[in-house]
Formats: sequence, C-alpha cells, structure tokens
Amino acid sequence: MREIVLDTETTGLDPLRGDRLVEIGCVEIFNRMPTGQTFHVYLNPERAMAAEAFAVHGLSSEFLADKPLFPEVVEDFLEFIGDAPLVIHNASFDVSFINAELDRVKLPPIARERLVDTLLLARRKHPGVSNRLDDLCSRYAIDNSHRTKHGALLDAELLAEVYIDLIGARQSQLILAAESREIRINGQSEMPRRQREVPLAPRVTEADLVAHRAFIATLGDKPIWNEFLAAE
Repeated sequence: MREIVLDTETTGLDPLRGDRLVEIGCVEIFNRMPTGQTFHVYLNPERAMAAEAFAVHGLSSEFLADKPLFPEVVEDFLEFIGDAPLVIHNASFDVSFINAELDRVKLPPIARERLVDTLLLARRKHPGVSNRLDDLCSRYAIDNSHRTKHGALLDAELLAEVYIDLIGARQSQLILAAESREIRINGQSEMPRRQREVPLAPRVTEADLVAHRAFIATLGDKPIWNEFLAAE
C-alpha cells in the first residue's frame, strides 16, 4: 500500500487570517517502508514572515522571495500525492493550510478521510505524556540530532520512521521469519531467510567467473571451491 508522509512550514498559525504555506515536504512509503521518493518545495508566501514562525523554521522573507508561488507547483504536488493516504502529525493544522491554498486556485480540498494523524495515534498509544515529534523520536530511538530547526522534508522523513514504529510495522517485519516454517541446518534449528519479491541483479561478471576459476586451478587437487563449481 502506498502512503505519503507529509509536513509543512507556514508563516503563522491561522490560514483564515492570511497565513500561508512556505514549505511542503513529502516522503513516499510503500508497504510501510520508505521508497526514497520525495517531494519538496519552498514557496513564496507573498507576505511577511512572522518573527515567531521564523524562530521555528528559520525561513526568512528574503530567502523565500525568489521561490515559486503555490499555483506554480500545485500540479506537481497533487500528482505526487495522488490518491494515497496522507500521514501527518497534527493533520488538521497542515491540511487547513493546504486546503486554503487549494481554495485560492479553485481546486477541491484534501478529504479528511485520507488523513492518518500520527498525533492522535501517539496519544492513544502513549496517553498522558508529550507526543511531539521530538518526543516520539526519542521514544523510538530515532536519531533527530540534526533537527536544529523545523523543516518540512526533514520532519517528514523523521515522521516516516516514527510512523513505522508507532503502528508496529517495523516489529512485524522483524518477526515475519518467526512465523515461517523452521528448517534444520547441520542439526541446528534455523529460520529461513525472507526472499526478495524481485531478486537483485547479479553483480559478478563473466570475466570475474573466469578469473575465479583460474585462481581455483592453482589451489591443488581438491579445493573446496570445486563443490560450488559442480553445483553451478
């Protein structure tokens, strides 16, 4: 299943009072694993940056002045997220800004049914404690030492790791082998290794094989490598 982990940075706290998006970061995950595909853009908000917001993310009006406007990137943004569920920490905040921008360009809003709010998930799983992103990184031993300021793509990457732990997907992947049939090797009980759905392409060239066989020929009458050559 394809999901998109998303985060934003803004000029303030309330899109109804004219605050705007200044950064969008998205990370694609598939079957609960990051794929390496991302979407990231800075935006010119066409308004001044509040000092409080600048203290959070460090994005100045001068830095954003030459960045694209939301209408210039909205097509690429919507193409990237597609119809996938959106995994967001405190989803109502980010989506209120995204929907305000979509409304300005006369496009349909993001449906609430698509949202997976990791803040709500964390509060259910860890009631009575702080569940900020930094707290969750610490709780799940995810390195966030490079997070000196908020940043949409960095926070989305961290949230993707948190989400995998929060829903128990990482643990499930680790115990899949334990649910498989045991095999015995040299009298010892072993678990079979999981097989890749798409095998990796071989990295050994024919020239490598020829050179290896020539080396084996120098090892005497009964080198153990002959057993592997016979298996080939």
